[in-house]
Amino acid sequence: MKLECDAVTFEYVRGKKVFDRYTKTFSAGITVLKGYSGCGKTTLLKILAGYLKISSGHIVTPNGCSINSLAFRRKYVSYMFQGINLLPLATVSRNLRLCAEMAMMPSSKWKKRADDLTEALGLKDLRNKKANSLSGGQAQRAALARTLMKDSPILLLDEPTSGLDDFNTNIIKNLIVSDAANKICIVSTHDARLLEIADEVIDFNQPVSL
Repeated sequence: MKLECDAVTFEYVRGKKVFDRYTKTFSAGITVLKGYSGCGKTTLLKILAGYLKISSGHIVTPNGCSINSLAFRRKYVSYMFQGINLLPLATVSRNLRLCAEMAMMPSSKWKKRADDLTEALGLKDLRNKKANSLSGGQAQRAALARTLMKDSPILLLDEPTSGLDDFNTNIIKNLIVSDAANKICIVSTHDARLLEIADEVIDFNQPVSL
């Protein structure tokens, strides 16, 4: 299973390229992108999720469908944005259910998936709480649960442990490791604590063949 960037070029402003013929193959396992703010980590995740349109080049997905297709975003990729990105007035359970319904998962599958994720993330007793009443660490864990609900083969996680203490970070790290075992998982982070779970680290602070 591979996700491939083939000579990908992207620019927010004409003439100022963020990526210039960037070529890279991402395989199953955890890849950590590290580097200073503004170096292109989040941009790369958004490109791979199909949220940004490249100027030239190709991206080859594991199932062969276009990254710009609804099917790809609905079923094959899960994206955790910076920040919480939960519906604030919906409960934790409702947030998870909505994600599953958007992916057209049968209830028999998503109910067990929700149970497993809330158990693993220590959210079992918080499922009926509204997202806006959770603590920062609880909300971040709920956001990860929502991201993982679809059980997609591609996981794109943008700063999943930003600002968290060691307790919450360890919970999230452990679930990423267990859930991403046979998936393509790409994590953008400034958090050095995540480096130990990486199968590969790409350092954007170093010269990159962009």
